[in-house]
Amino acid sequence: MASSPRLRRLLLSFLSVITTTAALVLGLLSVPASAAVPSRMASLGDSITRGFNACGWYVDCPSSSWSTGSNSAVNSHYLRLRAQNSSLVAYNDAATGAKVSALAGQAQNAVSQGADYVTILIGANDVCTSSESTMTSVADFESRFRAGMNTLRNGLPNAKIFVASIPDIRRLWQVGKDNLAARAAWSAFGICQSMLANPTSNAEADVARRERVRQRVIAFNNVLANVCAEYANCKFDGNAVFNYPFTLSQVSGWDYFHPNESGQAVLAAETYKASFWA
Repeated sequence: MASSPRLRRLLLSFLSVITTTAALVLGLLSVPASAAVPSRMASLGDSITRGFNACGWYVDCPSSSWSTGSNSAVNSHYLRLRAQNSSLVAYNDAATGAKVSALAGQAQNAVSQGADYVTILIGANDVCTSSESTMTSVADFESRFRAGMNTLRNGLPNAKIFVASIPDIRRLWQVGKDNLAARAAWSAFGICQSMLANPTSNAEADVARRERVRQRVIAFNNVLANVCAEYANCKFDGNAVFNYPFTLSQVSGWDYFHPNESGQAVLAAETYKASFWA
């Protein structure tokens, strides 16, 4: 017996509701869940992550670290995440002077600490050396960085890993080259001579050298981005640190190289905006 027009309309209406509901459910399932707030975090890297010169004369100031510091003026990743999980524990495994060759060892420390969130900012010491010729090669940088990442993947397969880009070292030369105190510090302490030697020179050789050093930083950052992309739980900052136009007022007046408290605060803010919890 043929169905009535009214029955057909009811059936079509019912099917429409079913289809719409199914679409909504599938849509909700396709939205990625927010990253869980960690209970243990570790920071790997060099003097920047140790907060070197951010609170005194040539000393580490881990409390002012952009990543794991406890200084409220900096408002580190640790403090931002602890506001969501009061039981969060943080470890600073970075070391002043460290190059990428030290990353695997630092990563092993993070493994032993059971970290479920790890930040990495390393590479400045691989480009900031006594001369251009002593910079780390791109191939070696990649090999060493990959070794550190493999240590984390094997030991902490579920940990989230955040990789910050290396700052634009040429920017430091640009903002400090006309400052007498900055030039004096760079010369007296032999700071980053690959970039900062002859800071007032406009000679073709010096201009070309600075550009080559900057290109090495860019190449290192490309390595960080590409290797990070190979790991499901890794997030690169999209060159947020490299692109940030920092000023001389955000650099330590002790050496005119490391971020001061204000610089660490900016570093924390810019990197957190690119983090898993942005």
